[in-house]
Parts: sequence; structure tokens; C-alpha cells
Amino acid sequence: MEQLEGQVASAKIALARLVSPYLYYVLTGNDFSLDINNPDDPKIVCVGNNPQRVQIYGAVLSLYITRLSRLITQKGKLPSTIIVDELPTIYWNGAENLVGVARGYKCACVFAVQDYSQLKKDYSREQAEVLVNICGNLFCGQAVGDTAKMVSDRIGKIMQPRDSVAINRQDTSVTKSTQLEVAVPPSRISQLSSGEFVGMLADTPTEIIKRKAFHCHIQNDHAAIAAEEAAYQEIPIVKEVSHAEVMANFQKVKDDVNEIRYTEIERIKNDPNLSHLLFIKPGQ
Repeated sequence: MEQLEGQVASAKIALARLVSPYLYYVLTGNDFSLDINNPDDPKIVCVGNNPQRVQIYGAVLSLYITRLSRLITQKGKLPSTIIVDELPTIYWNGAENLVGVARGYKCACVFAVQDYSQLKKDYSREQAEVLVNICGNLFCGQAVGDTAKMVSDRIGKIMQPRDSVAINRQDTSVTKSTQLEVAVPPSRISQLSSGEFVGMLADTPTEIIKRKAFHCHIQNDHAAIAAEEAAYQEIPIVKEVSHAEVMANFQKVKDDVNEIRYTEIERIKNDPNLSHLLFIKPGQ
């Protein structure tokens, strides 16, 4: 019993972080569904995490993404995409399963990770390797350590020409040869500049890419980007929500849970096959 109480207490500590009136208000809403690729009602769902409450909101975001990934993998729906920035900040159970079947449902998955070691720390080495290896396209900026080595190995080796010159008193000889060497060594990846990327691309049977590996620099029009950002407008407020409404919803959820608890206890108490499961104090 002492060990069981310790496990229950540990679960209560994690669950207590989710007991927030505002989280209750968001999660009990039913004004939209997560089938973003529904032809009759397509939509864009954007959710963000709070750096100060990563562990709290990470569980909620994982719930949303897991539910969304199950709804979009249906035939006859519109093409869709799931873009997850800072993937290690949330735990997405079954992400590799969605990537494996996403192409059949016209769904593109984009995962952004700061470093491969961060993914291994939060997802375990085995799951991190599956996630990285199952993705067809790979874009990598400046990276060091295991990340640079992994990207270099994935790009592979190419035949490099070699010239050897020997000079002596009588003549000069030039020897030309080819040698198989890595196309982009890890040292080069660790010295990439801002906007410079290396990686691999995946093709299709109808659209063959002859040169899948790349090492290039993105050329941006910074003046045009700054002008576009200056013209951004604030997202309009759809609905004003008062603190009283949030607290009323919070209390309603608690009352509903208590009602379910009392109803189930009475049902178990009145059932001869289940009544032995209850620990009832004398006089109750």
C-alpha cells in the first residue's frame, strides 16, 4: 500500500499542474473540430507553447497533435500538412507511424529540431533514429557533433578527382586519379553560415531528382521581408472572455466530475458483483 500511495502521489503532482481554469475552458470547447483536411470545412489550427510552462502545456499540445493525426489519415480528404517547431518540447507518441503512412493520405510532416542530441534525450535513441531515418527530406544548418556526422553520413560519398605532382631534376610527372570521399564532411557542416544549408531530397517515380544532395545558400530579399513584416496586422479577437465565465466553466467541470463519481459509486454499491470493490467506512 505504501508503494501504491507513492505512485498515486507522483501522478497527482503531474496532474495538479494541469488543473488550470483557463486550460479547462480551452479543452471543454466544441466550437471546431480537428479534421483540418475536411473538404466541407477546411481549417488552419495553430497552437503555441509557453517557454515558462513547457511541461504543463506540452501534455495538452501532445493530446491535440495525437488526436489530429488520427483524424487527417482518412481517404477522400484534402492535402494537408503538420508543421511542428521545436519537436523535443512535446512528446508525440506515434509520430513515426504518421510519417510512414502520411504520403498515402496526401499529408506532409515537417519536424524542426535544434539538434539531434536534443531529440535523443527527450525521445530515446531508438525513437530518435526512427524519426530521422524515416523522413525523406533533410535540411540541416550549422551543426556539430553527432548531428554533423549523421548528416554527413546520410549525404554519402562521391568520387573526387585527385592530382599528384612529382618534380625531380630531370622531369615533372602529373598523376590523375579519383578517390571516394565524403561529399560534405562534418567539419564543413560545423562551419556553415547563416542561411546556408546541406541535406537530401526525396523524389517520386514521376518526378525524378538527379541530384538529391545539395549544399546551397538561401538568397533572401531582406528589404522586401522587412516591408512585409512592417505591414503585419494583429490577429483580431474573436471573442472576449471574462474571468467570471472561465471560473464558471471551471466549477461546472468539477461538478460534472463529482456527479460522475457519486453516480458510479452508487452503481457499484448496488451491484452485488461489484460491491466488494468498495472500501466503505462503518456508518456510511
